Amino acid sequence: MAASGHGRFGATNFMGKGSALELKPGNRLKSAVSDVEIIVIRAAGDDLDLRCGDVAMVDVNESSPTRNADAELEGSVALGKRYVNDADTLEVLCTKPGDGALTIGDQPLLLKTAKPLPSSD
Repeated sequence: MAASGHGRFGATNFMGKGSALELKPGNRLKSAVSDVEIIVIRAAGDDLDLRCGDVAMVDVNESSPTRNADAELEGSVALGKRYVNDADTLEVLCTKPGDGALTIGDQPLLLKTAKPLPSSD
């Protein structure tokens, strides 16, 4: 049985694999399977199936049942690190660390690396 709620992002499916959310800069989301919390830094405005531990992320103000992260997607999200998708159209910042890999559908988000500073020669 799927539970659903209505937050500022519309309907969310807490028990299913995922549901598309319209992501906008400033949106705060949390994982339904761990302590992970993120804030959206950059988004193209598309509806994306953003997951942590293979379960859809929800609005930080929503209550959600706790479930275990999918064993195949074990990993962790590090505090203060930025994560991006392959197309570089989505960037999120981790505000609370925890277990479970961040993905859009089945595609993992990548840890954003720092840009090298120009030499001062």
